[in-house]
Amino acid sequence: MNIRRISGFLIAFVLLSIWPSLASVAGAVFSSGSTEADGALSPAANTVLQVPESGVFNFTTVNIPSGVTVTFTKNTGNTPVTILATGNVVISGAISVNGSKGTGITPGAGGRGGYDGGRGGTQGKESGIGQGPGGGNPGMQRASGNNNYAGGGGGGSFGTAGVKGNDYSSSIGGSAGQIYGNESILPLIGGSGGGAGGSNTAHVGFSGGGGGGAILIASSGTITISGSITANGGESADGETESALGGGGSGGAIRLIANTISGNGTISATGGNSASNSNTTPGGKGGDGRIRLEAYTVTRTAGTTPGYTSGLPSEVVPADMPTLSITQIGGVAVPATPTGSLSTPDVTLPTDTANPISVDISATNIPVGTIVTLTVKPEVGSGSTATATLSGTFASSSATLSVTISRTYPSTLTISTTYSLASNEMPIYAEGERVESIRVASVLGGRSMVTYVTESGREIQVLRD
Repeated sequence: MNIRRISGFLIAFVLLSIWPSLASVAGAVFSSGSTEADGALSPAANTVLQVPESGVFNFTTVNIPSGVTVTFTKNTGNTPVTILATGNVVISGAISVNGSKGTGITPGAGGRGGYDGGRGGTQGKESGIGQGPGGGNPGMQRASGNNNYAGGGGGGSFGTAGVKGNDYSSSIGGSAGQIYGNESILPLIGGSGGGAGGSNTAHVGFSGGGGGGAILIASSGTITISGSITANGGESADGETESALGGGGSGGAIRLIANTISGNGTISATGGNSASNSNTTPGGKGGDGRIRLEAYTVTRTAGTTPGYTSGLPSEVVPADMPTLSITQIGGVAVPATPTGSLSTPDVTLPTDTANPISVDISATNIPVGTIVTLTVKPEVGSGSTATATLSGTFASSSATLSVTISRTYPSTLTISTTYSLASNEMPIYAEGERVESIRVASVLGGRSMVTYVTESGREIQVLRD
């Protein structure tokens, strides 16, 4: 029997920063906000740290010696890694949140805060899309006479677009995912997986690589990097002769915040390659991720891969921001920290649950009467959308939607809305421009992404805890 599986809140749209003027930061000093509860981090050998459920480490100082690599085990919500330190951060060794390589039809895992690649299809069965907002699409099959062809999977996208999978002899290569996020890397979010290669009657489709993870390091002192920080995408799985390969995962995200950033070590968030087996149909390379350096003083002279954007350290989350979340699907409660994973669904519905299925949502600080949109995206095949209107009060409202969900494949759900500010409300300004409308979308971990749309059409976004 088929069990309909649903992974809620896949993610969203991204970004923001409301910057002060240069005059307002004269003499300013950045504080990471670390509670120092985790003491000092100074490993003497390669170390794997368990990411706390909050996703946040609170250190006094961080010192990663040369020859030592620090990696991370994901928490329940697969949140990005946030490292806060009251003292200096010195990275002479390596910190890695790289995505992993696919194996056979098993997708490569995303780095911490990143997304898995697409699952390969068994012979003659459809292959899966890469996970994440920029997941690459799978290759397809095409029969021609006595021959059966399959296209390569598309590369995952993030800061730049991935590459379309190879078509072989037809237009059957998977397309790359869509670009998302922005230069501020807010919210902190990782890279997306590559789509799997198409299968045919003789060969399985091989899986896509995992997207690079996401890491933020903030120091009340100086961050010095002579070693490396990497959030690279994973490579697709190796294939066999005449098979189709998946796409590489996109690079992830690296954001560094301190009073001073120095050192010319490696900072990399590049996309993963498709495996390069002979006589196979390759997938597309993953797109690059995003890198952000924020400090009052940057003495680093080396570049990063891809190139970084820069700005001043600042507070980015105003109080009383709107929130939007999915609370129940088909009468089954959604966990407080959904992962959006297709392999380990957040919600499993009884097999006799019939379409259409009801989805309950809740909201705060959003005007009553606002229309919300729910999008359902299955691992394989086309999705569906539904809309509803919020009712209740400005402080607490809700709505119920009915939507069709795949009975065969796991799906991800995203809820979002856009509303205009009333003319009689106190005006809101972001980055010096008057805000005309606000869009809210659910994101991983039970949080919400708020996007300010200004009069000029600019979109400025912020993460709400």
